[in-house]
Amino acid sequence: MTAPPLSSLPNQVRQARESLLALLRECDPKAAAWVEQVRRARPKKPQVVVVGETNRGKSSLVNALLATPGLSPVDADVATAGYLVFDHAPEWGAQACYPGQLAPVAVELPELVRWVSATHELPEGQLPPRYVEVTGPVPLLERLSLVDTPGVGGLDSMHGELASEAAANATALLFVVDASAPFTAGELEFLRRVGDRVETVVFALSKTDAFRGWREVLEADRQLLAEHAPRFSGAVFHPVSARMFEMAAKAPNEQAAVMLRERSGVIELQAALQELVVGRSAMLGEANTLRALSSALGEVHSGLLAEQRALSSGEAEAERLRERRDELAAERKTSTRGWQLKLRGEIQRARVDLGHETSRQIRDAQSYFRARIDNAKKEQLAQLPQQVDAALQMISQRVSATMAHRLNRVTGIALAELFAPEELDVIRSQFLRAGGPQVVLRPPDRKPSTPEDKLLIFMGISGGVGAGKIAALPLAGVALLNPVVLPATIVVGLGAGWWMARTRRHAADKQHHKQWLVESIAEARSILDQLVAEQLIEAEQQLSLALDEALSRRIDAIETELKQVDKSIKMGAQERAKNLASVSRRLKETGDARDRAETLLGRIRNLREQG
Repeated sequence: MTAPPLSSLPNQVRQARESLLALLRECDPKAAAWVEQVRRARPKKPQVVVVGETNRGKSSLVNALLATPGLSPVDADVATAGYLVFDHAPEWGAQACYPGQLAPVAVELPELVRWVSATHELPEGQLPPRYVEVTGPVPLLERLSLVDTPGVGGLDSMHGELASEAAANATALLFVVDASAPFTAGELEFLRRVGDRVETVVFALSKTDAFRGWREVLEADRQLLAEHAPRFSGAVFHPVSARMFEMAAKAPNEQAAVMLRERSGVIELQAALQELVVGRSAMLGEANTLRALSSALGEVHSGLLAEQRALSSGEAEAERLRERRDELAAERKTSTRGWQLKLRGEIQRARVDLGHETSRQIRDAQSYFRARIDNAKKEQLAQLPQQVDAALQMISQRVSATMAHRLNRVTGIALAELFAPEELDVIRSQFLRAGGPQVVLRPPDRKPSTPEDKLLIFMGISGGVGAGKIAALPLAGVALLNPVVLPATIVVGLGAGWWMARTRRHAADKQHHKQWLVESIAEARSILDQLVAEQLIEAEQQLSLALDEALSRRIDAIETELKQVDKSIKMGAQERAKNLASVSRRLKETGDARDRAETLLGRIRNLREQG
């Protein structure tokens, strides 16, 4: 039997969600209320990240899409580690954001270029922000938000790595190339790297008004994609001219303005982004709800299995439950063997692995920049601090994400050590419905700044759930498509990816730059190692408390099951048979319902992979 067409999937998902919710309300009203809460809390708006090589017209195109000339500084393509996040608001405003570190700083729109371009000095006494949020009454931003990455620098450089990290969590990637020449090797390599991590990619061929041969370039681009990045070989290209769109505002009459806007291709690109991105984001939101439904139904199914055993097994089931209760109670009392030793051992392994990975990445970065210094001209040396900043941010992001992944694995191993497979459905659901993450790693204390500091390099990033707007892309929807529900949500809040390294005033000679590079990277490495060690210790403590609480809840649940067994033993045969038939029917309904949810999640996952 062939699967129904993908075009019918949204309808099927909505129908399934309603019927599964109705069943869950009958079985467990509290669980159903939690699922409804998950659905209401899902991200309302998708996010598009704009990337591309320097001088490709990214910022000009963003301004055209927002129908606001000059909003995103077009000279900000010079290397910088900041982002510009555009969102909707009734009135214009901007603020420099330091997630988890400092309060936002209000920014005047005419001063925006000073905050995002390395060629301009920051206002006196201000620190480089992680990103700058710009809000305003733009119709497009009511349906999606845009992230401009003006500091990519070169997609084959360390800045390209930073762009990859941002792109990986985007609802869609808007990749901007221009009509002057086909894809560069750096652009193709970037696409290969993000090919299996990006939900949707939309290509914009910019500056078509300036190059008559843009159609030949477009055909060459398609051939290069087919050869070097086949994941995107069938992607749609949108020829656009931001300059032509801007000219419409100065047209002599409305008819000419309409013609210029249409010929610019910007209107068509706006419509394509809304159709592709907004629709896909809705499906990811439905996936969140389906995953919550699957977890809640798994918990109900596990409870019904216990009730079925109580009705059919009698005293034998009571004895089995007593033995399991005593076993778990003994596990709670021991602190020198069993699950705590397993937990401690896995944490130590995570620390060793993270140390090796950090050393490798730091070593590679230092070698890369030493080579850059050897071959750099004077003006290129001036950009070195911003490039090192981006590289170290990328490394700290990776360490943070790796730590979050390993902590989740540790939790899963510890849970498997403690609980039988049929008990894990209940434990997972309890973790998810606890109302917050089980382990929250705190940021370190911030060092005071000194007058000698020329530039403070720092950033905030979350390895599990985004820290701040740029990291808080529609990640929840993507993560919940994974068929494995993590037993606990590990949030690396602003931990391994939150550090501060000082760069010093330095002379323009290469040897001085090399010395500065060694000192700056060594300081960053020292701080990063310290943070990882501190937070793994804290994670071990918090995981121990969370798992101990899970043991207590499971023991309480067994006591409740024992009462049900005692009650069933006292029933007459006819009443017991009637109740058993009702429980068996419910058991089949919840099992089938959970299978239906998982099947639809699999189809949404396939849709995402085909994106």
